[in-house]
Amino acid sequence: MTPDPAKICFGLDNDLDRTSLAIFLQLGGDKNFAELFSSRLSSDDIINYVDDFTRLLKKYLSEDEYHRVFLQDTNHHHHHKE
Repeated sequence: MTPDPAKICFGLDNDLDRTSLAIFLQLGGDKNFAELFSSRLSSDDIINYVDDFTRLLKKYLSEDEYHRVFLQDTNHHHHHKE
């Protein structure tokens, strides 16, 4: 499925916000966009973006989900501390 930017709309209801965010994140994952945008950010902007995004990942994803879904690391196995 190709993300449709015309369907992005925030602030009307929670379901639409979630759908819009999913489309927004897919658009941001485009290689050409990522290279262009990252080339224009300052070091401070990069650190702030990564810090904020990482904070949200840690808040809403388990360690297994982080590795399996976000990093797409199918070889990661969560080890419990004993």
